[in-house]
Amino acid sequence: MDRDIRLKRLRFRAWHRGTREADYMVGGFFDHHSASWGEAEMDWFEAFMEEQDVDIMAWAMGVEPVPAQWQGPMMEALMRLDYIEVLK
Repeated sequence: MDRDIRLKRLRFRAWHRGTREADYMVGGFFDHHSASWGEAEMDWFEAFMEEQDVDIMAWAMGVEPVPAQWQGPMMEALMRLDYIEVLK
């Protein structure tokens, strides 16, 4: 699949999680970081999108331990995210 099309699909999924809080967290993370992603990062994010919002948010906020399969630089970047400017 073309990189641009794949990123557009991932962006849609990131911004349409089901809860506004998760949309802002995951969508904002995507907007902030996705321009520099290669295939491995896109693969990780695509698989990560299958997780439940409540789990993603708990891991990102440090409320629950991050499962081994999600540990690494991508999760560390999500956990460092502290502000998202939402443009409407």
